[in-house]
This record gives sequence, C-alpha cells and structure tokens, in this order.
Amino acid sequence: MLTLYSALLLAALAVILIGAELFTNSLEHLGSRFHLSEGLVGSVFAAVATALPETVVPIIAVFFGGSSPTVGQDIGVGAIVGSPLMLITLAMGLVAIFTGFKRGWRVPLKPEFSGMVRDLIYFLAAYLIAFISLFVPREPAGIHVAAALCLVFLYGYYVYNTVQASALLVKAGHGTTAAAPLHATRLGLTQHPAWETVQLILGLALIITGAKLFVTGVEHVAALTGIGVLVLSLVIIPIATEMPEKFNSILWVSRGKDTLAFGNLTGAMVFQGTLLPAFGLQLASWQVSHDVIWTMGITLAMALWTLFLVLRRRLTALGMLLNGVAYLLFLMIILSHGG
Repeated sequence: MLTLYSALLLAALAVILIGAELFTNSLEHLGSRFHLSEGLVGSVFAAVATALPETVVPIIAVFFGGSSPTVGQDIGVGAIVGSPLMLITLAMGLVAIFTGFKRGWRVPLKPEFSGMVRDLIYFLAAYLIAFISLFVPREPAGIHVAAALCLVFLYGYYVYNTVQASALLVKAGHGTTAAAPLHATRLGLTQHPAWETVQLILGLALIITGAKLFVTGVEHVAALTGIGVLVLSLVIIPIATEMPEKFNSILWVSRGKDTLAFGNLTGAMVFQGTLLPAFGLQLASWQVSHDVIWTMGITLAMALWTLFLVLRRRLTALGMLLNGVAYLLFLMIILSHGG
C-alpha cells in the first residue's frame, strides 16, 4: 500500500511540473509580447506561476484535504512555512553548486541589483509580521485578520513598485525574451495570444489537479509510516512543489539570465511570504511549535544573509553555499525532533 501511495506522489509531482512548465512558458511569451522587463516577469509573473503548486496545496489541504480538519491544517501550515525556506536554502544552494562548477566559486553573479534588494526587503518585512503573529493570542478576534490584510497590502504594493520599475529596466536592456518556443506551436498551432492564454489555463488546471493528488498521497503516507503529517509537509511538499523554481532558475542561470533566475526565486518568496501566511494566519494551527519556529527562524536568517551578500556585491557561489548548509541543518533538526 505504501508503494501505491508513493507512486501517487510521484504521479502528482509529474502533473504539477508539467502544468507549471506550460504556465511558465506561456508567461514568458506574453512577457516578451508586451515588452515587460526580466525583473517584472521573473519576480511577479514567473514567480506567481511557479508558486502556484505550493499556493494551491495548503488551500486544498484545508478545505478538501480529508476527514480530519487538523490534518488538513497541519499540511497547510507545513506547506506555507516550508516553501520559502526551501527557496532560500535548498534552491539557492543548488544554484550555487551549479554556478560554482560552471563559472567559478568566487565569480559574482549579476542579477539586477535594485530588483533583488526590493524582493528581499519586502519578504523580510512580511515574514517578520507572520513570525511575530505566532506569539499573538487569537483573542481578541480581529488581530490576525488585520495582520493578514497588512500582508495582502504589502504584496499589492510590491507588485505596484515592480511594475513601475519595469519600463526603466527594459530601456536598460533587461527586456524579456522567451527561453523556448511556445509549447502549443509544437502541435502545429500558430503563435497567437489566444493560444498562449489557452496554454496558460491548461497549465493552471494541471497544477490544481496535481496539488489535490499530492495532498491525498501525503495524508496516506503519513498514516502508514507513523511520521507526523506536519513534518512530512515541512519537508516533502516544499521539495516537490518548489521543483519548478529550482529547475527554471538553474536553466536561466546556465544561460546567463541571472535576473530571471534570481527573480523567480526571490519573487516567489515575496508571494509566499505575504499571501500564503495571510491565509495561514486564519488557521488554528498557526501557533508556536518547535518545528514551525525553527523553520521560520532559519528562513529569516538566510534571507538576511542573502541580502547581506547582495548589498556587499558578494553574491557568489561560495557565499551561497551557506544557504545549502542551512537546509541540511533544518533537516537534522526537524527529522530528529518529529520523525
């Protein structure tokens, strides 16, 4: 039975990845068509596209996750706090290893400076609000709702700032170009906004379907193995759902498109550090626990470390190796405590 549900997890992951690829590919072409900057496409459009799996998973887990509301909420909280950690630690670490061997360990990477600083500062501000809210009592009612509205406002203002900067970045040579032909054209269809939109919708449908299958698989694997569902959700779900960001960023950095590569990661972090915690704040499971504190604490520490590297113009593969080491530390702490 465990083999069956493990196969279900793999199948769900495949569906999610196919959907994310279709979605991201169509967004690249739309970004090129409308002359949008790499920063806007990477930090907002591509980030939102590839963040859809981890966005849909907690929502589906809470509302359609099964017979136990507690299990659904644990999966939701695990996915919400685990996803940003996965990006700032494991994803950055993988990019570091790839670029270290390809370009050299001490060669600075060159994403667009202002955009990456903006992403990290917005993320840190929002995630700190979410972290502090863990210690705030749920009574009187309304405090968590107000915090959630603040996070939603922050993301809206972040998008506004990014859009405002787009035109200037295009003039500076940071315009978007599609990495590959529109996948729909491989079927003999013409390059047209209508087909780009159809592919966009198809990708979204596959992502939602895969997310539902993945939630079902995690619930059953947790029941069969005896491993806590929160621990599984902190480790397994983020690794799976962050695969699009990891793959796309490594692909982009290999082609010298550092702005798109890092924008995809840091932009997804802003999305996941604002809108997802805004949802999580309304859950009873959003409270102080050993696993959640360590997860969010390591995330904040590594975001600060990455911002330090960017501000000092020392964003090198060697410097980002610490992000990968932090993920190994996270695994040791979480699995030793909750396994």
